[in-house]
Amino acid sequence: MAGKAPIIVLVRPQLGENIGKAARAMLNFGLTEMRLVAPRDGWPNPSAGPAASGADSVLNDAKVYETTAEAVADCANVYATTVRKRGVTKPVVTPEQAADLIASRDGRSAILFGPERSGLETEDVALAREILTVPINPDFGSLNLAQAVILCAYEWSKKADGTLVQPTAEDALPPAPQEELEGLIAHFEQLLQPRGYFQPPDRVAATRLTLRNILTRPGWNHLEVRTLRGVLSSLGKPPRDT
Repeated sequence: MAGKAPIIVLVRPQLGENIGKAARAMLNFGLTEMRLVAPRDGWPNPSAGPAASGADSVLNDAKVYETTAEAVADCANVYATTVRKRGVTKPVVTPEQAADLIASRDGRSAILFGPERSGLETEDVALAREILTVPINPDFGSLNLAQAVILCAYEWSKKADGTLVQPTAEDALPPAPQEELEGLIAHFEQLLQPRGYFQPPDRVAATRLTLRNILTRPGWNHLEVRTLRGVLSSLGKPPRDT
């Protein structure tokens, strides 16, 4: 699937900062190939690097073209991010639908993004197979360049076969082994027994089972079990004089 990753083509971008921010958005979601069509201030642009916040590899490998047609000459599938242009009749897809199409079609794919002020011209859109439009608030439809890129890059990332990771899931500790859970349960019972918790006698087994189910349900990790054991140890000690 990595070989199908779309090329991000910035057509006549105006500010180096926006090129850098677009590169940052791309790399966050696994896209690495950027093409620039006639950037207004030339290339390389000293303002792009700081705005990329470390996505220098994308900027360093970016290729520059004089025309949009040249930038997509090797691409079989071209998507133009824009609203419908008068005189151009093409299918309209969302970023999610475009990601599905890119994943299913043969040949290289490119997504075109227009200049910050005016967007793509009709001649640029005419090169595309589909128009890519983001569903947006009809009373305020103002996305900047990096925002538009990140929406498309994110939708593509969901097709990227696990090459991206969820940070919170990656940092989560594994569940504690059963031996540690048994120690936690025994510790609870040790403190509860002399306080008459397991009453009446005919309900002792059911109460112990309920307690076990409660303590094994959350999937405590090692640190959580150790913390709970520390709490119980403190509760089992005589109160300190204050």
